[in-house]
Amino acid sequence: MKLLLRVLVLLFSLLALGAIFAWNSVTMNVPWKSMLQQMTLLPAWLDPSPMTVQQVNSRLTVPEGYGISLFAGNIADARMLRVTSEGDVLVSTPRDGQILLLEADENGDGAADGERVLLSGLNRPNGIDLWDDYLYVGEEDGIGRVTFDAKTGSVGQVYERVIDGLPPGGGHWKKTIRFGPDGFLYIAVGSSCNACLEEDERRGAILRYTPDGDFIDIYAKGLRNSAGFDWAPDTGALYATDNGRDLLGDNFPPCELNEIVESGFYGWPFVNGANVRDPDLGLDHPTAIETSIPPTHEFGAHNAPLGIVFLRDHNHHADYQRAAIVALHGSWNRTKKDGYKVVSLHFAADGGIEERDFLTGFLVDDTAVGRPAEVAEGPDGSIYVSDDFGSAIYQVKYRAESRLSIPLPREVGSAGYDPTNITSEERATALASGPAVIVREDCLACHGESSGTESTQILLTNLNSRYTVNELTDYLMVPRPPMPPYGIDDKQRRELAIYLLETY
Repeated sequence: MKLLLRVLVLLFSLLALGAIFAWNSVTMNVPWKSMLQQMTLLPAWLDPSPMTVQQVNSRLTVPEGYGISLFAGNIADARMLRVTSEGDVLVSTPRDGQILLLEADENGDGAADGERVLLSGLNRPNGIDLWDDYLYVGEEDGIGRVTFDAKTGSVGQVYERVIDGLPPGGGHWKKTIRFGPDGFLYIAVGSSCNACLEEDERRGAILRYTPDGDFIDIYAKGLRNSAGFDWAPDTGALYATDNGRDLLGDNFPPCELNEIVESGFYGWPFVNGANVRDPDLGLDHPTAIETSIPPTHEFGAHNAPLGIVFLRDHNHHADYQRAAIVALHGSWNRTKKDGYKVVSLHFAADGGIEERDFLTGFLVDDTAVGRPAEVAEGPDGSIYVSDDFGSAIYQVKYRAESRLSIPLPREVGSAGYDPTNITSEERATALASGPAVIVREDCLACHGESSGTESTQILLTNLNSRYTVNELTDYLMVPRPPMPPYGIDDKQRRELAIYLLETY
């Protein structure tokens, strides 16, 4: 019966989308698998291909001075993130109804040291936060909590609902939660529709509760889908992303970053962007323009900004001190895809905001391999990014001159080096030519025993358990900066890989 119901819902959704597209007479460039996955209608066996280490190394780019690694892969529908005081990363997976814990990268290989399920059987969990020895979870229709021990990364036996009856379903059913500096729980509740007059005033708003679940107030209204929010550490101001409405063309309206003030109204569904009257609902509400607070910053139309985090660690490059990092999930109703990246926002003294690319490479020639959904910062300044289309969590880490790089990434699921696949002639050639390449490229300046202090050395260790010959050869073709590419052909690159695997 459930399967039949799901099929009927899928057919109805496809018919509705088809009708909308025909009515709007626009050729849409829709990431169908991602959309259906988010609607939990996509069977698991049709999931998009998970991101691989090779794709991370060859396609994804970060600013100079930063390195990126595949922290965890094969995590279907990875959404919201929180990092514990011990450096463990908590991840929500709404489709599977779970909260996962990814163990901190203690061995420095750029990947989680382990993975386990903390909670299961939840009702499409999305938002998560930690407060006063509790792990709070934003389910589709309410908020639950369970005691959490950060030292052991374990939860208590009793999971309790502290808030019930939040409006479920609709176009924006996910609930984002965060505790503010005032100790209150803030909950973003998205709209049920694209543009409409909501019957439930809690829709399209940010709500405020006590930690025990007592309702305080509707903190702000007119926010169509504020899927991410955070407080600026230097000013204490609350900023929230917001997704602009659909079906008004490729380039309108913009998505928004709003500075949220108590009792503020931000325009939806009557105005869009910098208080431009909505063509469907704005004509009959002229006072909305007068009372609506315009956005602090406009993202590209349909870029779908979701998670946001202000960087607090002082070890980041000076250009990124106090910057905000935002995940742009990417468009679904543009003739040419846009978004699909992570950007940084830099706040100037005059109030201006500069938007820069921070993590790119998910979109090439209008084909997407990933869709960033959430960002979070760890206690050591590591930035984590979830990708609900590539089923991955990435770690972006600053490496000053004293910390040149994250070590070579572990090849997840690698079978390791098998010398029986190498001929004696090939091995002899590799062992003879490898040392000359190491000397010529000055590899030991970074990877040698005397390359730095014990905490900053980037030693080549246990490569033969982490890579096959083909995997390491592929990595050497497009190594992660600051490791330089080598001016050698495919045959020489394979010989160098064999030498490294035989030697380290």
